[in-house]
Amino acid sequence: MKIDVHVHILSPDFIKDIKKNLDRDAHFKLLHDNPKARFATAEDVLENMEKTGIDRSVVFGFSCLDLGMAREANDYVIETVRRYPDRFIGFAIVPPQDPGMEKELRRCREAGLKGVGEVIPAAVHTDISDQQQVERFTAVCRELDLPILMHTNEQVGHYYPGKGKIGPEQAYLFAINNPDNKIIFAHWGGGLFCYELMPEVHESLRHVYYDNAASPFLFRPQVYAAARLAGVLPKVLLGSDFPLLSPARYYKEWAATDLTEEEKRGIWGENAARFLGL
Repeated sequence: MKIDVHVHILSPDFIKDIKKNLDRDAHFKLLHDNPKARFATAEDVLENMEKTGIDRSVVFGFSCLDLGMAREANDYVIETVRRYPDRFIGFAIVPPQDPGMEKELRRCREAGLKGVGEVIPAAVHTDISDQQQVERFTAVCRELDLPILMHTNEQVGHYYPGKGKIGPEQAYLFAINNPDNKIIFAHWGGGLFCYELMPEVHESLRHVYYDNAASPFLFRPQVYAAARLAGVLPKVLLGSDFPLLSPARYYKEWAATDLTEEEKRGIWGENAARFLGL
């Protein structure tokens, strides 16, 4: 089974009124206030899955501060999973500190969604290293058995819209403060995986996985060799960040590495299937 764990979808109606919807959330506008911005419906994702050999995709909206906007995105994900139960796994988006967070997560769980994310801390005005700000959120996720896909960023290098300030240090604190939550750190955890060369860090991050979203924009292909050295390749998941990138871009990158076929199979889906309990 080939699985993409990081795919953003929006409803056709939302995309149709995109100019109006850009003004509903400051971070969403930051990411997409560009004529070249790409948006995808469930059917767009299905078409790309057929082209790239992806069997199942984890789909979600875009992290936002307004719970009403998040609920709209979740409704579309719920509808999508009901229409294509064999192709899509739905995650819910919520602002973690909103008073209605718990009710919305329970609603989404009852409707068949299987996780939470992608949570973008800058979008939801949350410092994930401050346990007081996230403790209720993580407790609800534990109770409902919902893995968390958390956005992270490298803290050096070039700027791009949406590059936040949540890097390895904040991600590490979030992880060790919540050892019973299942966590995926997007974008290689902003480099957190490298610190798993430290034995105590490797031990304390047993519950943490990493997706490689946007990797071709951020790192040379040798990042996979670094992940092997850090002992985390069995925890690396394909996350295309579609429609930003297609899985095909990652396949091209893998061809420039020394990844074994077994390691490729792991990243391509076996690791995700183990993490998600499929």
